[in-house]
Amino acid sequence: MLVTGKQILQHADENGYAVGAFNVNNMEIIQAIAAAADELRAPIILQASQGAIKYAGIEYITALVKTTAEKIDVPITLHLDHGTDFNEIIQCIRNGFTSVMIDASKYDLEENIRRTKEIVRIAHSVGVSVEAELGKIGGTEDQVVVSDAEVAYTDPEEARIFVEETGVDSLAVAVGTAHGVYKGEPKVDFDRIREIDSVVSVPLVLHGSSGVPYSTLEKAISLGIRKVNIDTDIRASFARAVGDFIRENPDEIDPRKILKPARSAMSETVKEKIRVFGSDGKAWK
Repeated sequence: MLVTGKQILQHADENGYAVGAFNVNNMEIIQAIAAAADELRAPIILQASQGAIKYAGIEYITALVKTTAEKIDVPITLHLDHGTDFNEIIQCIRNGFTSVMIDASKYDLEENIRRTKEIVRIAHSVGVSVEAELGKIGGTEDQVVVSDAEVAYTDPEEARIFVEETGVDSLAVAVGTAHGVYKGEPKVDFDRIREIDSVVSVPLVLHGSSGVPYSTLEKAISLGIRKVNIDTDIRASFARAVGDFIRENPDEIDPRKILKPARSAMSETVKEKIRVFGSDGKAWK
């Protein structure tokens, strides 16, 4: 069942849990996530970055997700992650994405608002939800690179102004997490999450959540985080499973046999995340 980002996050907000937003690049990853969601009866967000779209092709990703939404009876959102290019965001809207992210966080507040408002105007006119980012989240996400020196935490008062001015449906906040592999344990600013949640009217999004301790994620969710992005942990599960299989079966050349254990490993990782987010059993008709 394909739904908008606004629908899926509103349900999470009303029921006090977070939806897992899992990055997808190919059929096996989509199948792994879908199998986990179907087994645990959990709503999910399948999101593609601009890099994933370049790799797989937007028509393939859209078709695979739409097929998945028809095969399993849980709410699914097809979302563009970190859309920095206007034309690519519009392409996603035209190709059936039910949610898009406009990432204009590298600009100052005024310019971020201006660019975000334009995407909101277009997307809302055709029933597509919009996520935006305020502040600068560290690390690397495809072509989006933010160094440690460039990291800027989200200011609560700016967040209030931003949401009111743009009309976005959800807001990604910079509160101490980062994209990619952590060198140490992230220090999440819980007070900042609490304060932002108290002054904005939309669900909050936590990027860079792979590798964050589960106790930290659970507390962040209790304070208002409603969408949790996971990519690196799925990639790691995939790589480990493929590596183990090839070491144990060095003469195997059948990609089906090589990728099958990787698909199972990724599914187990997703199930673990879903339970931590509290979204298991939350699928609705």
